This record gives sequence, C-alpha cells and structure tokens, in this order.
Amino acid sequence: MSENPEGPVEQQGDGGASGGASSEAALPPATPEERVAALEAERNEIQDRMLRIAAEFENWKKRARKEQSDAEARAREAVLRDVLEVADNLERATNAQQNAGNGAVDAAAVVKGVNLVLRLLQQKLERYDVRPFDSQGQPFDPRAHEAISRIESADVPAGSVAAELQKGYRVGDRLLRPAMVSVSTGPKAQPGGGGGGKG
Repeated sequence: MSENPEGPVEQQGDGGASGGASSEAALPPATPEERVAALEAERNEIQDRMLRIAAEFENWKKRARKEQSDAEARAREAVLRDVLEVADNLERATNAQQNAGNGAVDAAAVVKGVNLVLRLLQQKLERYDVRPFDSQGQPFDPRAHEAISRIESADVPAGSVAAELQKGYRVGDRLLRPAMVSVSTGPKAQPGGGGGGKG
C-alpha cells in the first residue's frame, strides 16, 4: 500500500512538468506563417501607437505656441495701454496750449505739463522694472555703453564716460538699451611735453 501512494505522486510531478513544458511550447506560433502574421500585427500596433504619440505631440506644440502667442499679445497690450495713456496726456497738453488763443505760449506751463507727463511715463516704465542707469563718470563698459565720440576732459579720467548723450536702460538685470556716450581721452596734452607742466 505504501508503493501505491508513491507511484501517483511521481506521476503527478511528471505530469505537472510536462504540462508546463507543453504550455510554454504553445506560446510561439507553430508555423512560420503564423509567426510572420504575429510579427506584422505587433508591428502594426507599434506603428499605430507611434502615430498617436506623434499626433498628440503636434497638438501639444500647437497649444504651446498659441499659449505663448496669447501671453505675448497680453503683455504687449498692457504696455501699449500705458503708452497710450502717456500719449493722451501729451495730446491734452498740446490742445490746451492751442486753445489758449492769441498764439501766446506760456513756457512755464508747457514745461510743467511736460514734466508731469515725463513723471507719468517714468512711473509706467518702473511698473515693468525698466530703469535708467548712470553712466556719467563711470569707466567705459562696452556691454552697457555705446561710444560715439572721444573728447578731452580735465575732470574725467581717460577711458571713462565724459558725457552721456542718451540714457541707457535695463529691464531688471538685463540691458534694454545701451547708453550713448562720449569717452574721455583725459586732459589736453600740454605743448612742450608733460614734464614741464608737472613741475
């Protein structure tokens, strides 16, 4: 009786092993035609997936471009609205002067009006973090200055900015516009050599 239980146990183990082997052997297609058909189906599936991914990427690019374009348009419109406000004030000032009649020009009133509009414009620029920077007397820096001439100056050392002809501006830490400057060549050379001038 003890031999009978051992026999079935061994047969079950062999049967289980042969069953696993038969299930593994059933995975690959039996014929080359079936293998080709399976590979073609897999290829078609991958191709379809790649086409979907490419279409999604194109849609994302279009959305990103539109969002960027909309953001740029909104920023541009905000700046232009502020510029229009400055233009309105200049127009009011010129109309007020024309309506004064008799062709009389009140220079003090004109200067006062221009100063008010200039202050308004500076406030608008500061809102966008646009600020002028000082160049007068500073060492010439080609990254921030645009030299248009060289002049002699007894007060400003050679290689420094002797005169600022147009202000430079920065937006935050970035240069918006370089300053137009004249660079000092130092004091005028004394005739007869510099040695006699120093003594």
